[in-house]
Amino acid sequence: MLASKVWSRLGSPSSPASPRALSSAAAAAARSLMPGPGMPALELSPVLPSGGDVLLGAGLAETGCRASGPPRPSSSSPDDAAEEYPCTKLKYQRQTVSHQPKLSFGENLHFTYLSGRSQNQQNYRYISSSSSQQSIGIGNKITHDLPRSVKIVEVGPRDGLQNEKITVPTHVKIELIERLASSGLSVVEATSFVSPKWVPQLADAKDVMKVVQNIEGVCLPVLTPNLKGFEAAVAAGAKEVAVFASASEAFSKSNINCTIKESLARYNGVAMAAKEQNIPMRGYVSCVVGCPFEGSVPPSNVAYVAKKLYDMGCYEVSLGDTIGVGTPGTVVPMLEAVMSVVPKEKLAVHFHDTYGQSLSNILISLQMGVSVVDSSVAGLGGCPYAKGASGNVATEDVVYMLNGLGIKTNVDLGKVMAAGEFICNHLGRQSGSKAATALSKVTTNASKL
Repeated sequence: MLASKVWSRLGSPSSPASPRALSSAAAAAARSLMPGPGMPALELSPVLPSGGDVLLGAGLAETGCRASGPPRPSSSSPDDAAEEYPCTKLKYQRQTVSHQPKLSFGENLHFTYLSGRSQNQQNYRYISSSSSQQSIGIGNKITHDLPRSVKIVEVGPRDGLQNEKITVPTHVKIELIERLASSGLSVVEATSFVSPKWVPQLADAKDVMKVVQNIEGVCLPVLTPNLKGFEAAVAAGAKEVAVFASASEAFSKSNINCTIKESLARYNGVAMAAKEQNIPMRGYVSCVVGCPFEGSVPPSNVAYVAKKLYDMGCYEVSLGDTIGVGTPGTVVPMLEAVMSVVPKEKLAVHFHDTYGQSLSNILISLQMGVSVVDSSVAGLGGCPYAKGASGNVATEDVVYMLNGLGIKTNVDLGKVMAAGEFICNHLGRQSGSKAATALSKVTTNASKL
């Protein structure tokens, strides 16, 4: 049983992988970083390594990238899956660092501090990364089965902004996409071709795509709720599309004004058109754990919808916890059910952070074999048809965690933070990313030295 396999990795209090052991190791590391008598205190901050109307009632889904062409056989490993779609491959650039005193911690982890220059100011920076061998296991049972690399699908420009009450100017959206693309993210969901009547924030979809469609090194999928939306997207220059369905009957009716079966029939038409034009299509399943109207959602419902999307041609199916109620205890059985009918290499996870469970849910998903994660810069997001749904998990927080686990993302955390600061300044709010907030404070303090 997959669930028992996952839970068995959590050791007893006396095991090397237990919270008590890890806590003790962390405390010892913290003490080792404290200056001794007569030594000046050192301010350390993290290094950020480079690693027209379309539909009445058009709703929002919880988008991956694939090179055009016929589908390939399922991969047997995350690394193979990463090789499957050439447009997701970006050259990994190591950050050049000189004079790096290292502080030992555990078997494979090391901490490096250095004095370096950011884009705008001199500051002290701090690295937490895996060993030079990029070993995935860091000496305990909890992390030994994690994937070597993870593809992050940035959904901020669409899923992050769609619920904003203040209209975001087109040029701001374009700059946000350009900033995110320059950070190393291989997939940035650009916009949605839905009716402006229902999602006025995305009424400028055509104008946005006209400018960003030729950005190199990144895939820019767009959401298309029906065949009319698909045709409008292709006419605007979209090279990849996404469709969405709900695992909850009530949410489907509220979100897109049709039943689950009706929505799947609609998307089958989109899938046929996409196949004819050799355009990759991604699928979303919303409310995979809970629904604002029905409560808990049976895993079998999620598996049914996911398989339908996969069978109609979606190269990847993203499983979305739309209202953020999931915990590892509910995510595991849901993933088990879906993985019994859809290859795990074809799945992605999409968590909202309403109850602060996103990172733990992502970690357990990675342990179960998922290697694609949706996230939103600065934690932007929320669903206008799901009361109480907060923003998506922040891209900065996901990258920070994956960096700490030694998992390759090819994403420059500093550039993602800069993109988050840019959009938050425009929206007049603080970032929803805990990592970005903490790192910014440390950098600010260090700049005063």
